[in-house]
Amino acid sequence: MSSEKITLVRDIMVTDVATISPLASLREALVLMRKRGVKSLPVEPKAPHDAWGIITYRNLLSTILAEDGDIDLINVYDVYSKPAVAVSPELSLQPVAAMMINHGFRRLLVLENNQLQGIISMSDIVDSVVSKVE
Repeated sequence: MSSEKITLVRDIMVTDVATISPLASLREALVLMRKRGVKSLPVEPKAPHDAWGIITYRNLLSTILAEDGDIDLINVYDVYSKPAVAVSPELSLQPVAAMMINHGFRRLLVLENNQLQGIISMSDIVDSVVSKVE
C-alpha cells in the first residue's frame, strides 16, 4: 500500500482570485482579465443565496465578434455562464481531473458554503502531476 499523500484540490488551487460583478461591462471584465493575466473571472452572486458564475475569454470573444467590437453597452450578466461548475476544496484531484476531461472544463471554481475559496485549472492539475513524476 502506498504511503503517498493524496493531493486535494485545496493543495493546488489558486486562492488569489479576482472576481467581477455581473453588472460590470464586458470592457471592465476584459481589462481586469488582462491586468491579472487570466482567461476567466468568477462572477459574484447577485444576492447571498444566488449562484456563482464564470466569464471566460471564449464568452468575451464570441460576444465581441457578434457585436462588432461594441462591448461597452453589454454587461457581464448578458454573456456569462451561470451557475458555474464548482468543486469542494476537500476533493481529491483524481475525480476532479476526470470530471474536467469528461465534460471539457478547463477550470472550475472552488466553493465552500457558497463562498469562493479559489479556482483550479487543468494546468494546475497537470503541473501537480508532473512535479510528482519529476
